[in-house]
Amino acid sequence: QTWPTQEELQEAEDQAKKKTRKVPKGTSEYQAAWIVEDLDNEEEEDEDDEDDDDEGMDDVDNIPAENAGEESEGSESEAEDDAAEDMEDMTMSEAGNTEDYDAKHVNFSDEVDELEKLKAERLEAQFPDEVDTPMDVAARIRFQKYRGLKSFRTSTWDPKENLPSDYARIFQFENFLRTRKRVLGEEVEGAEVGSYVKLTLANVGAHLKPQFEGRTLAVCSLLPHEHRMSVINVAVRWSPLSLASSVKSKDRLVFHCGWRRFASCPIFSEHSTGNKHKYLRYFRPGETVVMTTFAPISFPPAPILVFKDIPGGRHDLVGTGSLVDVNPDRIVVKRTILSGHPFRVHKRTATVRFMFFNREDIEWFKPIELKTKQGRRGHIKEPLGTHGHMKCIFDGQVSQQDTVLL
Repeated sequence: QTWPTQEELQEAEDQAKKKTRKVPKGTSEYQAAWIVEDLDNEEEEDEDDEDDDDEGMDDVDNIPAENAGEESEGSESEAEDDAAEDMEDMTMSEAGNTEDYDAKHVNFSDEVDELEKLKAERLEAQFPDEVDTPMDVAARIRFQKYRGLKSFRTSTWDPKENLPSDYARIFQFENFLRTRKRVLGEEVEGAEVGSYVKLTLANVGAHLKPQFEGRTLAVCSLLPHEHRMSVINVAVRWSPLSLASSVKSKDRLVFHCGWRRFASCPIFSEHSTGNKHKYLRYFRPGETVVMTTFAPISFPPAPILVFKDIPGGRHDLVGTGSLVDVNPDRIVVKRTILSGHPFRVHKRTATVRFMFFNREDIEWFKPIELKTKQGRRGHIKEPLGTHGHMKCIFDGQVSQQDTVLL
């Protein structure tokens, strides 16, 4: 006689835990685990009790309704037979296998990344454009590409300043509206709409022939300048069919612009008038934003569909819109706000901390105007000590619970 092995013991234990249950046809094992069998048993017991009570009442009152009772019992039995045909037996484990579920549905590293994205999104929604000053890097180095604007609307900004190197390879119109009017107003000669034509493609490599056999090809004609690359601006409104909660700026998106389809990582900005437009970090439901990206030139009106890649090789419709213009000179300004808290307050003077953490940063940002969330305006008078405390003067009484912004 031999003792059972560990594998045999485990198999016997798993077999003992399994049971057979009647479930609707087409139900998966995961769905069947959520079906409560006790409710069916309780309903059957209640029906039996009601039948017994009815029989007792018939015996006492001697009501001649036997034929009606037989008809009702016959209809109930037919309904039960029909329900039984729609059911099937499924053998499943009483205790769910958590290891199999984790292996199929859970990716811990992806969930951690998703949680961090949700935290950043909620923080941005609660405190828009506010950024914590880093303690390991000097603020004058971390924010050296920024400048202080007294007025976002009226301050001047040169659109040709500090352009990226990729701008040397794109095309820019001297007057886009005039060019669009001229191009769309030209008379086009060729085949009439609805007629059949024969196209001959010359100088096509023989190695490409197997790729086109048995496939349908779509041929489109190009207007002047549509073979060039430039910077396009498209106005997109959030689609109610989207499954995403938000889309972060510079995420990879798939654009359907007219008959073209391309993937890009656009930046978002407000859809507003003026010569400067505020950079948006997120595209949320119910909003309308302008997406700016490198793309082939097209002329409006051109419909836009924006999709986002989701696992499984599918696409999620994020938004719909239209092409605004082709303008590389559109100024998108990224606003960043540094916040501090009043430490001591005396009338119009306040000692502010937690905005900077060294004396040199305070001297660097001293010319920039300060403001508070309650509408007070002021400026930095002098630094105090070496740990980032500074004395500030405002145009009115400052509250201890107010927040100082720069």
